Amino acid sequence: MRMHEDPDTAGHSDAAGTTDQPGTADPAGIAVRFRCGHGADAAEARVTLRRDCPLCMLLAETARSREQLMRRVAPAGRAALARETRIGVEYEWICSRGHSRYRASVRETLTGPGCPKCQKNARAPAARGEGGVPFMKPGLKTRTSQAEQKLRMLLGERIRLPHRVNAIRINRTFYGKPEVWPDIIIPALRVAIEYDSPGRQKTSHRGLKEVSDREKDAALEEVGWAVIRVRADGLEPLGPHSIVCSGVSVGLVDEVLAMLVAIRGQEAVAALMGREPSG
Repeated sequence: MRMHEDPDTAGHSDAAGTTDQPGTADPAGIAVRFRCGHGADAAEARVTLRRDCPLCMLLAETARSREQLMRRVAPAGRAALARETRIGVEYEWICSRGHSRYRASVRETLTGPGCPKCQKNARAPAARGEGGVPFMKPGLKTRTSQAEQKLRMLLGERIRLPHRVNAIRINRTFYGKPEVWPDIIIPALRVAIEYDSPGRQKTSHRGLKEVSDREKDAALEEVGWAVIRVRADGLEPLGPHSIVCSGVSVGLVDEVLAMLVAIRGQEAVAALMGREPSG
């Protein structure tokens, strides 16, 4: 078995292999094993790639685990999914809301809006009527970084921020939910603020996660909300209302306030400061 320094396209094919194992061979029929341990058995692998398989890479980018994914697949597919490496192959999935089972690719399941009925419900008139409504979702648990907490604290010293909302209804589904959970919500201005950092591994909010961020912004814009994205630690701008920074500071808060004024106007922002607009 030889170690292979994988090229940019290696391991990304969704074509089925020629062996009985899910995704163990490339289109040429060569048995491939990945760093994560998925793919061909060690004794059979002709090539070992020094990176995770496409499925493990997508799971990491969407902050999911294979165990979570396997709980969503129909029982007949669990053994195969445990060994799967591809993201374009279809499986039968169980809707978390009790709707009929449906077929979709692994990629669609991890990044798409849910089963066909969930998609239809999200487009229904009643659902559209609730689009854009901020609300408090009890028991919502999201990971909040120290930088996000500091930004909220500093911004809260300058304008009034509500503490009884943590989610916004949308007219589509996002990761199977008819809502999104921005870092900071300002209902009076209909502006959401997201603090994006690549994290210790320098992979967050890049690649497929960036695509997900764009989809989230589009869902909010559809219901009349604007999104300010604070892009920290080397992340490039994303969307028309991006602020690039190296960390949270008073200067960053000044930039956020200036962006709020540019989006909604001086008078609206001044009202949240508890004073009349100057000039």
